[in-house]
Amino acid sequence: MDDRWAEDLHRLWQAADEAVDVMVLADDLYDVLLRLPGVRVVVGTRWDGASRGRYLRALTAGDAAPTLELLAHGPYDGTPRRPAASAEVREHAVAELRGSAWPEAGALGAAGVSQALTCTFRLGDGEWSALTLGTGDFPERKLLEARLRQVSEIVAACGRRIAERGLAERLRAADALLAEASLQMDASLDVEETVQRVARIAVPAVAVGCLVHLYRDRELQCVAAVHVAARSQRGTAELGRSDPWLARLIARAVRSPQGLRLNAGELGGGPFSAAGDAGEVGDVGDVGAVTVDALRARGRVLGTITFLYGRPEPRMPEALFLGDLAKRAALALDNAMLYEQRRQHVLSLQRHLLPAELPHVQGLDLGASYEVGDPMLDVGGDFYDVVPRDGGAALVIGDVCGRGAEAAALTGLARHTLRTLLEDGAPPGTALSRLNAALRRERTSRFVTGAIACLDPDGGEGMLLRTASAGHPPPLLLRADGAVEQVRAGGLLLGVVDEPRYTVAEDRLRPGDTAVFFTDGLTESRARDGSFFEGLLPGRLAGLRGLGAARVAEELAHQAVDFRASGADDIALLVARVRGADEGADRGAAEGTDGSGGGGEGCG
Repeated sequence: MDDRWAEDLHRLWQAADEAVDVMVLADDLYDVLLRLPGVRVVVGTRWDGASRGRYLRALTAGDAAPTLELLAHGPYDGTPRRPAASAEVREHAVAELRGSAWPEAGALGAAGVSQALTCTFRLGDGEWSALTLGTGDFPERKLLEARLRQVSEIVAACGRRIAERGLAERLRAADALLAEASLQMDASLDVEETVQRVARIAVPAVAVGCLVHLYRDRELQCVAAVHVAARSQRGTAELGRSDPWLARLIARAVRSPQGLRLNAGELGGGPFSAAGDAGEVGDVGDVGAVTVDALRARGRVLGTITFLYGRPEPRMPEALFLGDLAKRAALALDNAMLYEQRRQHVLSLQRHLLPAELPHVQGLDLGASYEVGDPMLDVGGDFYDVVPRDGGAALVIGDVCGRGAEAAALTGLARHTLRTLLEDGAPPGTALSRLNAALRRERTSRFVTGAIACLDPDGGEGMLLRTASAGHPPPLLLRADGAVEQVRAGGLLLGVVDEPRYTVAEDRLRPGDTAVFFTDGLTESRARDGSFFEGLLPGRLAGLRGLGAARVAEELAHQAVDFRASGADDIALLVARVRGADEGADRGAAEGTDGSGGGGEGCG
C-alpha cells in the first residue's frame, strides 16, 4: 500500500507540474482518494476570492464516470471555512451538515455516509478549495488525514504555481500594452489626434468601451468615445455627453486620488443597472463594470478616462495598471496641449514680426509668402516689409541668424529700425549702415543679413530699382519675356564690423518685369540626392512668367517645401511686379489714394 501510494503521489506531482488548470488533476485525484481504506465518496469544491462557488464535483466509489455539478454564481457565506495560511483538516458528522450552507452535504447524504473528513486550502489568486472524504467510519483516521493533507498540498501547490504564472503573464502583457500605449500616444503632438489615440489604445485590449473627458472652458466635456461594437458607438458617445449618472461618477473620480471601480452590483441607478434606463442614452452594450481615473499631469487635472467592461462580469485590470495608463495618457495629452499652446504663441509672435498686410503702391503689384520650417516651432528670424514713399516704395527683406527669443528680438529691432529710417528718406546703403551701428551698440552675438531695394518711377512706364545688400542672397529679376537675371548687389553682414561700406546696384524694370527677394531658406532647401533648390530657382522662376506677384511668391515657397528633404529654415519671399498701362488702375487709385506713405528724400 505504501509503494502504491508513493507512485500515486509521484504521478500527481508530475501532472501538477504540467497543468495549466487544477481541473486537469481531477481524474487522477479522485482515483487516488477513492482507493483509500473506507472512503466511499469524494467531494471537491472550489471558490473564488468573494466566496462564490465555482464548481462542485462528487464521485462515489464504483461510478463509471464522475458526476459534475456547477454551482450558481451567487454569494455564498464561506467565511467560516476560509483556510488559514496552511491546509486545515476537520472531521464532521454528516447528520450535522444536513440543512447547512455546505454544498457538500447533499452529495454526502446521497452516498449514505455518516462521517466526513474535510481539508480546506488556498489555491492562489484569492481562490480556495476543499476536498472532502465520506465514509461510514474512519478505521484509520490518522492515515486518511495525513494522506488527504498530502494530496491537498499537491493541489494547492499546483494552484499557486498556476496563479503566479498567470500573474506574471498578465504583468508582461500589461507592461507590453503600456509600452505600446506610450509609443502610440506620444506619436503625435496634435491634441485631437492624441485624444483619439488615447481612447482607442485600450479598446478592446483592456475594455469594450472608452470615454475621454477634458476640461474645456472650465467644464468637463466628452471629447472622445470609442466602443468595440459599431452599433454601440453612438450610444457610448451620447452616454459621455449627456448622462447625469456618469457625470456625477466622473465628478467623484476627479476628487478621488485612486479613481473609482464599480462592478455589476455597484452600478445601481446608472444606465447599466437593471433599474437604469439605457434607452435615454441609446445602446451602450451589455456593461458589467466601470472604472474612472482622473488624467493628472504636472500637478493639474486635465480630465478623466472611463472604461466600460462587458458581461459576464470581467476580471477588471489592476488599479495600479489603470492608474499607470491614465498617467501616461495624461502626460501625452498635456504635451500635446503645451505644444499647441506654444505653436499659437510662436505664430502670434511671428505675425507681429511681419506686416499684417502689404500696402498699395501706385504702379506696383506686391506679394509675399512665409513658410515656417522649424519642426520645434521656435520663432524664426526672417522678415520683410514694404515702405511706400514718393510714388514708389522701399522693399526690405532680412534674416537674423538663429531662432528663438533672442532672434525674435533682433528681428523686431532690425525691421522697425529700417522702416523708421526709410520712412525718413534714408537711401538703402545709409539705412543698412545705421542698422549695423545699432546692432554693434547692442553687442549682439548674432549677425543679420538684409537687402533694401527702392523702386521709383523712371519718368516713363517703368521703374528704377536701386538695391543695397548686406550679405543677403542676391535678388532675381524675372523679365516680361521670361529671362531671369541676378541683381549684382553685395556687402558685408550686419553686426560684424563697425563701419562697413554698402554700394548700390541700379536696374530698370519695365512693365511686366518682376523683382523677387528671398531669404536663404529658399535657396538652401535640399533634396535627398544632395542638390539644392538654388540650382533650380532660375528655371522655376521663369516658369512663373505672367503670374501676379502673390502667385509667384506662393508658388516658389511651395515648390521649395515640396522639393526639400532636409533643411528646416524658414522661407520668406517678397515680390514686386511693375504693372503695365493696360492693366488698369490699381486698388490704391480705385480707393482714391496714391498708395504712398510718409514723405522723404526719395531713394537717391
